[in-house]
Amino acid sequence: MEIRKVQVTGGSSFVITLPKEWAEKQKVKKNDPLGLVIQPDGTLLVTKEIAERPLQREKRFDATNLDDQRFLFRLLIAAYITGYTSIVVSAKNRLSPPARVAVRDFSQMTIGPEVVEETETSIVLKDLLNPAEMPLENTLRRMYVVVRNMHADAMNVLGSGNGGLSADVVARDNDVDRLHWLVARQTYMSLRDPGIARRMEGDPSRVVKIYVMSRIIERIGDHAVRLAENAQKVPAGAVSDELLGAFRKADNLALSLFDRSIHSFFTADIRGSHENIEKTRELVAACREIEDRLISLPQDIAVALSDIAESIRRSGEYSGDISENVINLLVEEAG
Repeated sequence: MEIRKVQVTGGSSFVITLPKEWAEKQKVKKNDPLGLVIQPDGTLLVTKEIAERPLQREKRFDATNLDDQRFLFRLLIAAYITGYTSIVVSAKNRLSPPARVAVRDFSQMTIGPEVVEETETSIVLKDLLNPAEMPLENTLRRMYVVVRNMHADAMNVLGSGNGGLSADVVARDNDVDRLHWLVARQTYMSLRDPGIARRMEGDPSRVVKIYVMSRIIERIGDHAVRLAENAQKVPAGAVSDELLGAFRKADNLALSLFDRSIHSFFTADIRGSHENIEKTRELVAACREIEDRLISLPQDIAVALSDIAESIRRSGEYSGDISENVINLLVEEAG
């Protein structure tokens, strides 16, 4: 660290010299304009980049000997999350059908990337989304709404055996994944590029905590899928009205924990977050009681119902994790 003394000129202007090594490396010349950005922690960012233009980064994948469709898909998702704005998939002779399917699935499963050029040997995708146009809080709220409805519909499968509703719950998990990937992308880009963070009006610490909450909501969505799939394994009429009522009561409690965890974030309710965490004990006890009542049932049905009870419990506990993150965030922001 270089220590430089502040000088005062004209009685009101504070002046400090720039390190020569830095100025030469950045090719700073006399009368060049420099940008000064006040960071949330009080530090000052000095940058030569004063235009509000997004950082353009290109990633290339050689799919000549790559026939594993799922592997290529994961590589594309990784490039998307880590902030590449242009992705090129190419092959020496001709792109294989699995590679083209992976690219198509990727473009359909993500928000922003679109195919702008396609030939026999290559496909070019460009990100057409401005990260600042999608506030993280709005994406988080959307994820919450989708996952909550998934969870409620999954419980309606239990006792009805509605296969169509179960399949719909599973399909909606793709929407949750694409929203979570968007949050992950925005988080990475805002940490890498201070300009993007400034346009998103997000403190880096807050952005990271929102990402963590997004990940937790995505996990709750996964449990909604598990719940729907296991509920479909239970034939209609195989569960007594009394036991079905116990399941619904536990699930309503889990959803209320989920509701309060998100509400406490958007209302900055630190005490409500604490009370929500304490409330998870009630859900754990209710799920344990359900487990004890499954011993007398046929094994295949008991296993499916046990998995359902586990998903309900985990969803509630994940909601408690969201509340813990809210407390951490509010304590930090209070200073």
